[in-house]
Amino acid sequence: MDPEDLTKLSSNENPHGPSPKAVAAIEDAAPTVSVYPKTAHTDLTERLADKWGLESEQVWVSPGADGSIDYLTRAMLEPDDRILEPSPGFSYYSMSARYHHGDAVQYEVSKGDDFEQTADLVLDAYDGERMVYLTTPHNPTGSVLPREELVELAESVEDHTLLVVDEAYGEFADVPSAIDLLSEYDNVAVLRTFSKAYGLAGLRIGYACVPEAWADAYARVNTPFAASEVACRAALAALDDEEHVEKSVESARWSREYLREQLDAPTWESEGNFVLVEVGDATAVTEAAQREGVIVRDCGSFGLPECIRVSCGTEAQTERAVDVLNRIVSEVPPA
Repeated sequence: MDPEDLTKLSSNENPHGPSPKAVAAIEDAAPTVSVYPKTAHTDLTERLADKWGLESEQVWVSPGADGSIDYLTRAMLEPDDRILEPSPGFSYYSMSARYHHGDAVQYEVSKGDDFEQTADLVLDAYDGERMVYLTTPHNPTGSVLPREELVELAESVEDHTLLVVDEAYGEFADVPSAIDLLSEYDNVAVLRTFSKAYGLAGLRIGYACVPEAWADAYARVNTPFAASEVACRAALAALDDEEHVEKSVESARWSREYLREQLDAPTWESEGNFVLVEVGDATAVTEAAQREGVIVRDCGSFGLPECIRVSCGTEAQTERAVDVLNRIVSEVPPA
């Protein structure tokens, strides 16, 4: 099948691509890539600080949110320290911990509880870990951790614990960012990325927002010039195009509602740019859909072998995916 004919809804990418302003910035930056990105890095840091009402030292620009995870891990973990992470969840939390000679334990975001996230759920598993990851909206389920539950956690964990709130999908959620809590709590850090709503996944650009008390730590843990000149300039331009972000967010909200209403299979409410769908045999459904040119995510790797995750596409992509998946689900026998 011609790649142009594929409907790829497996990686939670922005189906509308990057902002035209970001594309123009990429083209403009191309002749300057022989120069280290010190100025662009500083400009982006200051712009993000202004956006969120922070001091510039509180914004840690990184190559993707993964880079920020590494920076926070370097700042927090000593050998044999542990992190607490959600299961299912983003595998890089534990990978980063182990790269830095730490380890990971999990708390379960349970299908039996409709993937509800609460402070009690986390605290029941908490045993003094140095870092606790909270993914909101959660991947692959789309559930959110309510503000009051996050505040309860911030006031309940031990002094040496950092709560890391991963808001990679935050733009799609109808809830406020936790960044405004940094003025009240010095044990909360927030991750953000330009990969999703801003459509810059291929450039690897993200950031962490940290408490003011951490201001001097960045220089000790960051990788010099890790975020490229092109990525920083594109991110700056993307921040100037609010219309493109709004279009991307509204499109995702339409798509996830259409998926939930039209798919002939159980789904869960989502605040991300994706929907989790229970299909019985996820591998069989995923493989059959791919043969028809629709690529979705088999959630067996998340410990959910009966579920697939469908990213929000354009209207045409979403409608095609629903047609194909409904036909396949009706034909594929249960696992």
